[in-house]
Amino acid sequence: MNDPPRLDAPTRRIWAGFLLMCLGMFMAILDIQVVATSLPTIQSALDISPDTMSWIQTAYLIAEVIAIPLTGLFTRILTLRWLFVTAVSVFTLASIGCAFSGGFAVLLAFRVVQGFSGGVVIPAVFSAVFLLFPSRLHAVATTVAGVVAVLAPTIGPVVGGFITETWSWPWLFLINVIPGLVAASATPFLLPRQETNFAELSKLDLRALVLMAAALASLEIGLKQAPLNGWLSLSCAGLLSASAIAAGISICLTVGCSHPALRLSALKRRSFAVGCALSFCLGVGLFGSVYLMPVFLAFVRGHDAFEIGTIMLVTGIAQLLAAPLAVMLESRLGARCLTAAGFALFALGLGLSYFQPRTADFDAMFWPQILRGVAIMFCLLPPTRIALGALPDAEIPDACGLFNLMRNLGGAIGIALIDTILYGRVGIYADDFRDRLLAGDVSAAIAIGLKPSLFLNRPPGPPDDAAIAFVRPMVEKASLALCVNEAWAMLAVVAVVGLLLVPLARDSARA
Repeated sequence: MNDPPRLDAPTRRIWAGFLLMCLGMFMAILDIQVVATSLPTIQSALDISPDTMSWIQTAYLIAEVIAIPLTGLFTRILTLRWLFVTAVSVFTLASIGCAFSGGFAVLLAFRVVQGFSGGVVIPAVFSAVFLLFPSRLHAVATTVAGVVAVLAPTIGPVVGGFITETWSWPWLFLINVIPGLVAASATPFLLPRQETNFAELSKLDLRALVLMAAALASLEIGLKQAPLNGWLSLSCAGLLSASAIAAGISICLTVGCSHPALRLSALKRRSFAVGCALSFCLGVGLFGSVYLMPVFLAFVRGHDAFEIGTIMLVTGIAQLLAAPLAVMLESRLGARCLTAAGFALFALGLGLSYFQPRTADFDAMFWPQILRGVAIMFCLLPPTRIALGALPDAEIPDACGLFNLMRNLGGAIGIALIDTILYGRVGIYADDFRDRLLAGDVSAAIAIGLKPSLFLNRPPGPPDDAAIAFVRPMVEKASLALCVNEAWAMLAVVAVVGLLLVPLARDSARA
């Protein structure tokens, strides 16, 4: 593949093309959140079984995680320009297909296509940072891409809630059409021209490619089932074992192949390997926090999707305000120092949420969100530069795929661990509350939100059905709130692990 010309002073056309690529990435990431917000509406409209409803999201995520590591291969074949145009065009057409789906099977098929094409766009944008711009502009371009990448999940609940309440569910997908058409039609005239190389296809080891896809798909499905069925259940253990075996064989085939689908040579570089580990830790905290807040606000506080989105906007605003600060500090302090500060701040922001009470709302969540929003930008920009900044151009597309894959896998594993805590611990807390209430523990009554006067003046003897029906929702919400706090603590621990990894990296921006 011919490397795109990297100018010392990129033209306005290059910047315009890059911004349109960021728009395509924003669409792909936002789509996950807006659809998640409105799953009940889609389920009702298409008469989908509650047991299968989650596959609307799972199908997208599986296809996305398979596509991400293949971005390097597609870049070598199609070039960066035509890869993006093809991906965003397919994503737009699949969005139209989703909007006009008349049944679950059709919707699921188009979601797979959406996920695969969207998964290609994300690492392609980060490849463009290092392929289109000189090193002095990497920080600025990475920040632009980073803001887009982390802002989309934050505003997703607001957009999804507004669309669902104002229009109808097909508009969740139709909002992609105009931006998609603009990006697909304009970028061929803005991005650098290169020669395609379709001969690369005939040299591929299809066995390694199929095994890698099977490994990633099995991992995603296994992680989805683990919290419900148990990590040691036959189905979950089988899927995770199959994933590990398929991944191992695929790696062995890839290492010994002269034309691999995924080039792993960048992993020999310590800074890239540590950068991938940092990306994994960030993914656990980033995706985990975006998942935990709606769970708490919806099921404990009783907020709707739009209200949840407005509360979570605090994180997005903090990210926007922190972006220029991150660029300035990274140039002065160096990538490692700023990364360490970011993960320390991230751990603090996550850890503070561990102490939030059952009645926590906007005010109680404000400062932890501010800390996390600032920290995310510090944890995204410098590690990206540590991992990718010193790589040769030929290694960047595959390396970007691996780097982004680690963040997504971190998110998938983090959410699986959160669900394990929520499903596994909520019953334990509920039983404890029940026993304490039956024993006359006033502190338990206060903890679930029951007025002490009502509790102390209750009729003697065991509670009747009416009393149980009145107290049960309060116990369930209080138990869930405690489980959510445990999950926040787990995320904080992962952020501390990220902090401990930072000294192992080299500051590639200064190498």
